[in-house]
Amino acid sequence: MTTAIDAVVLGASGYVGGELLRLIAAHPTFRLAAAVSESRAGTPVSGLFPSLSHCYAERTFTAIASAVDDIADGGSLALFAAAPHGVSALAVARVLDAASRKSLEAHAVDASADFRYASAEAFESVYGLPHPAPELLPQFECAVPEHLLETRAPHVGHPGCFATAVLLAAVPLLAADLVDAELYVTGITGSTGSGRTPQAGTHHPERHGNVYAYKALRHRHAPEIEALINKATDRAARVCFVPHSGPFARGIYVTLQARLKAPLDDSELRDAVRRYYRGSEFVHVVDSAPRLKDVVASNHCHLGAATNGGNVVVMAAIDNLVKGAAGGAMQWMNRLWSLPETRGLTAAPPAWT
Repeated sequence: MTTAIDAVVLGASGYVGGELLRLIAAHPTFRLAAAVSESRAGTPVSGLFPSLSHCYAERTFTAIASAVDDIADGGSLALFAAAPHGVSALAVARVLDAASRKSLEAHAVDASADFRYASAEAFESVYGLPHPAPELLPQFECAVPEHLLETRAPHVGHPGCFATAVLLAAVPLLAADLVDAELYVTGITGSTGSGRTPQAGTHHPERHGNVYAYKALRHRHAPEIEALINKATDRAARVCFVPHSGPFARGIYVTLQARLKAPLDDSELRDAVRRYYRGSEFVHVVDSAPRLKDVVASNHCHLGAATNGGNVVVMAAIDNLVKGAAGGAMQWMNRLWSLPETRGLTAAPPAWT
């Protein structure tokens, strides 16, 4: 496809929304039709995101009611959703309904939690509220792009940022039946993972020079990770996950440990992970431990692996806002429109952030 595709971003005033606006500005096929934010409607995009002022000098945030107004009847819509969970699904349903009335060909990718589970009951058991749009669930599929090469669903729910990093580390081991199905994971995330709304955990004096665990063994991404491991490998895994808050703005670093079923050396282990991701443009197995600065602000994931013969460790480094959210969503959207999945995502990480 060479003609431009109109893009709408829901929740465009948040951190993930801002990243989506940045990626769309540099994308050769998607063009921004609407940056939707009910709380910021009518205000300039550049006022909230000065770094995007040269891209969107004349653009303002819009209300959802006018999200598809400027798209011609019978046109194309790439709908990106980055609204909070419990809110996003209703907004997606509203825009898809408007798109249907205008006979638009539409694909949606939701970066919230609303379409990460196959059933309304599974969503409710984790988030404690009824699913906002259960009628849409059969139209969505959830997976890391590298773990589901094809989907017949018209829309995709993107896994969470922590889930993305853990899944990229875990799935090759379980798919090759190299390890027992009990996984021990620690992860550390930057402050942007908590969103734009200020809270104690993201307040600079509390976060700077500090590291602390939270929701140990009770984080809501754990059941999501287990479900997606099962989907990718047909194996049931138990994930013992301890997340940490780190003193930096962006990035996730995950360390996964498991028991090997048969002895392997470091080289054999890395080769097994490389084989799994052969052909994956954004996942790279490095010979040493990965580093956040080598991936921040990019859609790349670096994986490192080591073993002592009986135990294995796999380390994953990603940018939580890009590979863990907006970049992964763009990767999926490219696929849904039969575009090269790397389109608009090939910029190298800046390294000296």
